[in-house]
Amino acid sequence: MKVDALLFDFDGVLIESEYAGNRQIAEWLSGAGYPTTAAQSMEHFMGLAGPEFVTAIEGWIGGLIPDSFHAARRAEDERAMAEGIDPVAGAIAFVRSLPADLPKAVVSSSPTRWIRRHLAHIGLTDVFGDHVYSGREHVTRGKPAPDLYLYGAAQLGVAIERCAILEDSPVGATGAVASGGYVIGLCAGTHCAIGHDQRLLAIGVDAVAHDFAEVARLLA
Repeated sequence: MKVDALLFDFDGVLIESEYAGNRQIAEWLSGAGYPTTAAQSMEHFMGLAGPEFVTAIEGWIGGLIPDSFHAARRAEDERAMAEGIDPVAGAIAFVRSLPADLPKAVVSSSPTRWIRRHLAHIGLTDVFGDHVYSGREHVTRGKPAPDLYLYGAAQLGVAIERCAILEDSPVGATGAVASGGYVIGLCAGTHCAIGHDQRLLAIGVDAVAHDFAEVARLLA
């Protein structure tokens, strides 16, 4: 491979969580009097977490977020945790095809509890081991800052310039590009609409891939 390590975003890259989550956000906001489509939710909120997510929602509605919004998000998260979420097409086969000794890590805005639950659901816990890193737990500044990618690379002991990063969201791609890694904008998830690849290219990703077979070709 032309890189020495791989850094994977999680939601929308390894599991199909982005569309369902943003649909729930859009439905709640619309029901509360702030008309929002799933596409708008993905455009404005996808890839954000913690304070950045709250700021974006409050900017969208023009005020403080009601407690009922957070309660609805927690309920949706617990439902997904209980039921599990399907992998993105081709993700498991791609990850399993990688050399066992190739350093790899998950670098996600989601909490590690979420990541580990769904890694177990799709059967990839053993691949990443302890290298599961959260923008909420392991760095002060989450995405779109580059800090999480730099942290993940450091934990793997590989210079960021020798890492490939798989990202699907504009927020994540922004941070990944700023980190100095080789960034592949992945458009394999069901949430990636027409034009999503061009949006990622405009941010400055090094390449886009519409499926994991294309990722493999880019890294060969």
